[in-house]
Amino acid sequence: MKAVVCQNAELTVRDLSDPALEKGQVRLKVLRCGICGSDLHVRHHCDLFGSVVKRAGYPNSPKASDALVFGHEFCGEVLEHGPGTPKNIKAGTRVCAVPAIRKGKEIDILGLSERAPGAYAERVVVEETLMMPVPNGLSSDMAALAEPMSVGLHAVNRSEIKKKEVAIVIGCGPVGLAIVCMLKAKGVRTVIASDFSPGRRALAKKCGADIVINPADESPFSTWEQYGFIGGLDGLLELAMGTREKLGKLPVAWWHTWRLAENLGVKPPAPVIFECVGVPGVLKNIIDGAPLLSRVVVVGVCMTPDTLDSAMGNYKEVDVRFTMGASPLEYRDALHMIAEGKVRCEHLVTGIVGLDGVENAFEALRDPETHAKILIDPSRQQATPARP
Repeated sequence: MKAVVCQNAELTVRDLSDPALEKGQVRLKVLRCGICGSDLHVRHHCDLFGSVVKRAGYPNSPKASDALVFGHEFCGEVLEHGPGTPKNIKAGTRVCAVPAIRKGKEIDILGLSERAPGAYAERVVVEETLMMPVPNGLSSDMAALAEPMSVGLHAVNRSEIKKKEVAIVIGCGPVGLAIVCMLKAKGVRTVIASDFSPGRRALAKKCGADIVINPADESPFSTWEQYGFIGGLDGLLELAMGTREKLGKLPVAWWHTWRLAENLGVKPPAPVIFECVGVPGVLKNIIDGAPLLSRVVVVGVCMTPDTLDSAMGNYKEVDVRFTMGASPLEYRDALHMIAEGKVRCEHLVTGIVGLDGVENAFEALRDPETHAKILIDPSRQQATPARP
């Protein structure tokens, strides 16, 4: 089969043998595969990425010298079942699959391990238990977005955001746009999206953002008073003392009323901020500028060491949560949300290429004004990204 191989940061189209089918596995014909921002990063930072995931407990961490076949966002057609598979999903069925596969007693992530080639190829091998039929006649283009949209869903779930809370999305690349889509699908009433790129801001608006901001002109946190957020430590001190003074005027012990309010979930309003850039200094800038009591969900993966002023986080009582990937349930939910029209993400797909066009697609994705998500269709002879 033909596949795009990344080795020592070079992308080449090669003829490879089909991966062997092991117990419980299925071979798919790749119909579409998305180019992920993590693929762009790993191409040039593979050794650093490998060292980080190894420290995190991923045993088969990749090296730049490995011959990697990227591709973990895909839709395919069932071709062949391996031994020991129930064959519940018949040949010819279009499916998506969570991009993980068993290798003996270990589990590899498809596209991020030399022994688990991904879907930048004509065919890919997946676990049958992680396959899901494409529902409602959803197009292959949109089905391939199930994985990145599940990442957005996972980040929103991790944030525990409520509909009345204000969401601020910093960075409107594919991940940020997926989060905007999922926030609106979850009924969050106010979503503010911030990006330097006019093109990305326009896409955020199409994805449902209520307010879009150019951070070169204004801070995404500048309207904190409008939403009743606490802008400074003095405000938090006033809230504490003022609440105590007011409760002291009631005919019951003030601490009982205070405790009751806390048990009922009464708390000062604060935004939920999604960091979707993954560049050194961004998290520090968010903590420095955010209102007090903010929740920050770090979705962007910074591939180089970063620093922040932890004392500022203390004084502002900022809650920072990191997130990675999604669960099989979130993957399934994202796929069905797209198919049922609950999530409108068609604006994310800005181009399609064949295998011979992957190098050009990587280059094109450097321009945020032109492209957001480029898909690979291995059946096409398309060397430059074309509109779908």
